[in-house]
Amino acid sequence: MNKPVNIAEEDLTEPLTYPVEAFLSRDYAQAEKDRLWPKVWQVVERVEDFKEVGDFVTYNIADDSIIVIKTGEASFNAFQNVCPHRGRQLIDTPDDAHSVRGNRRNFVCGFHGWTFDTEGNNIYVLDPQDWKGALTPDRTCLSRVKVDTWSGWLWINMDSGCEPLVDFLGRAGELLSHFEMDRMRYKWRKWVVYPSNWKTALEAFMEPYHVAGTHTQLLAHAEYYAYSAAYDLHGVSGFDQKGLEAKMSEGSTVTRAGKGDDPRVSTYELIRENYETLNHAASTQTLVEAASRLKDELPEGASAPEVIAHWLKSAKADDAARGVAWPEIPPAVVAEAGLAWHIFPNMSVLQGITFALCYRTRPFGDDPNMCIFESYAIERYPEGAEPATEWECAEPTAENWGAILAQDFSNMRWVQKGMKSRGFRGPLPNPHQERKITNFHRNLAKFMGTGEPRLLK
Repeated sequence: MNKPVNIAEEDLTEPLTYPVEAFLSRDYAQAEKDRLWPKVWQVVERVEDFKEVGDFVTYNIADDSIIVIKTGEASFNAFQNVCPHRGRQLIDTPDDAHSVRGNRRNFVCGFHGWTFDTEGNNIYVLDPQDWKGALTPDRTCLSRVKVDTWSGWLWINMDSGCEPLVDFLGRAGELLSHFEMDRMRYKWRKWVVYPSNWKTALEAFMEPYHVAGTHTQLLAHAEYYAYSAAYDLHGVSGFDQKGLEAKMSEGSTVTRAGKGDDPRVSTYELIRENYETLNHAASTQTLVEAASRLKDELPEGASAPEVIAHWLKSAKADDAARGVAWPEIPPAVVAEAGLAWHIFPNMSVLQGITFALCYRTRPFGDDPNMCIFESYAIERYPEGAEPATEWECAEPTAENWGAILAQDFSNMRWVQKGMKSRGFRGPLPNPHQERKITNFHRNLAKFMGTGEPRLLK
């Protein structure tokens, strides 16, 4: 795994392909444990899950388990979940648990009672004199992990020499910060162990190109032609117009007019269909109700821009009346931020003014054909009105996840199986609409040393 990576960002506009070992190879999955996961920033949890000092949560990625604990009003520590004495986990993390939460003032190893404070210092060893002075503080403390917060998420990085989180996020972080997602709270959150590689599952949510083939019922309400663009490690997609190169306009976001002669009607039909079939996510009840009044509040013949402007103004006023303030986002930022982002390596965010729909995937054990798939909705609520939520393990059905996500589930496992066919000659990603995916593999290859995309010419 030592091939050079030669594909540049400008090459992504050309027809490309890439090998499938990243999805299928057990050796590749093993290599990720050393070359990828310890080297990147990863989301652990939402900050609001840490309410009191001493609240902790575990995060498992491949063979590593991390403990993150709240140590002050806005301070956190993170450590490897392992006792330095004999390697026992300090917090048991069963494979069938999404994570483990609790509140601790210290961590006691269940094997021999070694004890650690919330700074990771060893504060008790049974019979320390037996080591004849060899138990120095750096040998008996917990292994520290980098931790930071951004936009309401808590992030970790196992590489002590890593770049700051703000630099890792780059322009993607600058744009998304305008949406003030730190002021959003969980609406629902679900997870499942799913039969596909983590990349197979994630890529199902990295482009709208699949809508015409997978979510056919949506075609009655809108066109789904899309652009896709690279932002260093990360990537963005948005709705586009055929024949125009990456048109950046408010129509590229989820808040847009539908197709039809009367945008007052089509806008409502589109937003209602999306909201109801996406498990009441990717919009809000306020936006849906404001759209339902468009036909009554605007004259026949109102243009699509007039309809969108009135709709958003009306919804903003409705939210203000119930105690929900909207962020003031410059139009240029809304345009550039597009519809949805891939945050390298394993996170996807579809953002709106007062909501976001998010996905995360992780390996499950050592099997490259299995993953942990997570999806959750966050939204702005009046102070104290956010719902109480927990991570729910849910079978991948329409009843549990909504019709849209169930349709996505109906593809992912069969893509995983299909890539193993000797008749499959390799992926042929759309150079305009699936550039987020080729950019993902371009950057993945930099970490892994293999699997870089190559030109089809």
